[in-house]
Amino acid sequence: MTHNKLFLLGIAAMTLLACNHPQSNPLLDQPNTPFGVPAFDQVKIEHYLPAFEEAIKQNKAEVDAIVNNEAEPTFENTIVALDRSGLLLDRVVGVFFNVLEADGNDEMNEIAEKVSPMLSELSDGIILNDKLFQRVKFVYEQRDHLGLNPEQMRLLTETYKNFADNGANLPEDKKERLKEINQELGLLSLKFGNNVVAETNSCQRFITDEAELAGLPESAKAAAAEEAEAAGHPGEWLFTPKRTSFTPVLQYCENRELRKQLLMDYTTRANHDNEFDNKAVIVREMQLRIERANLFGYDNPADYILADCMAKNHQTVDAFLQSVWAPSLEAAKREAAALQEVMDAEKMAQDPHTDDQVLLQPWDWWFYAEKLRKAKYDLDEEEIKPYFELSNVRKGAFGVATKLYGLQFEKLEDMPVYNPEVEVFKVTEADGSLVGILYTDYFPRAGKRPGAWMNQILPQYIDAEGVDHRPVVINVGNFNKPTAGNPSLLSMDDVETLFHEFGHALHGLLSKAHYKSLSGTNTPRDFVELPSQFMENYAYEPEVLKTYAFHYQTGEVIPDELIEKINAAGKFNQGFVTTELLSASILDMDFHELTTAEGLDVNAFEKQSMEKMGMIDEIIVRYRPTFYNHIFTTGYEAGYYSYTWAAVLDADAFAAFKETGNLFDAETAARFRHLLEQGGTRDAQELYLEFRGKEADPKNLLRRKGFID
Repeated sequence: MTHNKLFLLGIAAMTLLACNHPQSNPLLDQPNTPFGVPAFDQVKIEHYLPAFEEAIKQNKAEVDAIVNNEAEPTFENTIVALDRSGLLLDRVVGVFFNVLEADGNDEMNEIAEKVSPMLSELSDGIILNDKLFQRVKFVYEQRDHLGLNPEQMRLLTETYKNFADNGANLPEDKKERLKEINQELGLLSLKFGNNVVAETNSCQRFITDEAELAGLPESAKAAAAEEAEAAGHPGEWLFTPKRTSFTPVLQYCENRELRKQLLMDYTTRANHDNEFDNKAVIVREMQLRIERANLFGYDNPADYILADCMAKNHQTVDAFLQSVWAPSLEAAKREAAALQEVMDAEKMAQDPHTDDQVLLQPWDWWFYAEKLRKAKYDLDEEEIKPYFELSNVRKGAFGVATKLYGLQFEKLEDMPVYNPEVEVFKVTEADGSLVGILYTDYFPRAGKRPGAWMNQILPQYIDAEGVDHRPVVINVGNFNKPTAGNPSLLSMDDVETLFHEFGHALHGLLSKAHYKSLSGTNTPRDFVELPSQFMENYAYEPEVLKTYAFHYQTGEVIPDELIEKINAAGKFNQGFVTTELLSASILDMDFHELTTAEGLDVNAFEKQSMEKMGMIDEIIVRYRPTFYNHIFTTGYEAGYYSYTWAAVLDADAFAAFKETGNLFDAETAARFRHLLEQGGTRDAQELYLEFRGKEADPKNLLRRKGFID
């Protein structure tokens, strides 16, 4: 979803890109499927590598035709031709890497390790091809005399920048070294991600005595029992470092030692000095990233990466993070003190004669926060969950898009999917015209990486004949699976996550760009989270809740009393939430502001970073380095700050609706939809100013979190 410096025609080694005889390979044939979606049901493991080989071969031939064109370089025969190349590879990549991350296995990991250097070689072969760059440069230097419209000019300037930013102007010896760096980084990112998945899957805690689970809701116990039975331990309860497994324990289980064990299982993944340890991977990645930045004349990776973002440099990001960090940390300290009081009172009630204080620890925070939330707001998440049945929440998100943009959603049956749990929806305008196809895949499985994400399977673009190829996108999550007695019931965090990823999906679906490298979510990373976080604002609005929050057993709409409690508690624990997130953002920047990785001790560096920012002992950074996939696997290095940067934009954008007195104000919605449709065809700041009419006001975010009045 991020704007990647590697041109690779929208393909990055691990940001979800993707026959023996081409004519018999479903990845290479034009699929005879509804809406031209990939023939997932026909693809076998043996199809992938030959498909990559053929698609890369064709892409190289397309680029060679541009390079060897004897006609003078023009916008059409060079810039547009380059954008339109690689469509077959887009399709192969879109299938393979989506399936790898959502339903992968050892065989696919082996293929990925073979394919990653091939894709790096292709990318470098394009970017570092001097004859090709000279054609691009020739057109770029004529740009003011070509009569280009704004989108064409954007494509030209972004194409030139991608070449220049990725080594086209480097001398030959540095180009060769850059190729080596890119290939090794691609393999390292694969290794890092695979290690995290392996550690997550291999860590299992079986509980044999139900008394150890005192306080845990029955639904969580039922899910753990089913997991244990599936693992060959009937009559026991299984807990793993997957969030859906351990989060209920942290919130409700009275067994403090179990809470500690499970939190440590989660926060120490890939940090056990075994075959899956990621510390050496991190050191090597940082060495290579620093060397790559130096090749381009930058002192550190952060400034090299940020040059193409809204923030532009690390000083801007650091100042921005500190401006939000200070009020967040103060709020977290107040929250920690309040939780300590709850903890002390509970201990005093159990033993009135003791003077010994038990200090609040990270594995206590969620447990006592849940107690305090219930005491303060009479809000018990287990009381709310029955109203958040997964399919109803999804309908609620769809309904918001219908009210804002007139979109219609129809579930499609008998569609090709890579796993039976995947569902497919046709998205249309009010007049029935196709907007795109949306896949959803919401449940955890052994081959799925942790977290939630949106990705493109097929891009949106308009071809030379004027045909608008509509996109195919996917939302992936790791929500609670249905059990024998209950459907999938979501936590409040899960509800926000579903709305968040759906916001990304809308950004991809509504795209109206002519060129695929500018379409959908191909925007700066500190802008791409705006559409997703904007959608979160609607999740708990009372008029929206009443459209989707129905009790899964009785069908009763969520009562006003519960809605009031949810909104009254909306600012509760925001110091913790924001501090946890910001600390990860600052840690990311600390890594990528390094000018050398010589002697880097990953654990000591993390500790030093936390001490420097003044992190309190009661909170653990959201992502510790050895499982920080965002910055060591999926392309968010020096970019995790973008969630908070975009939060300023999303809070301000939602305020635009609030100011009208109508959450679905048609004129405001039309302006915001226009912003979504533009993708990367316009400057991000220019787009936001056009929508809002002024700069985003950070105070809207601080008010939403309760940090200021």
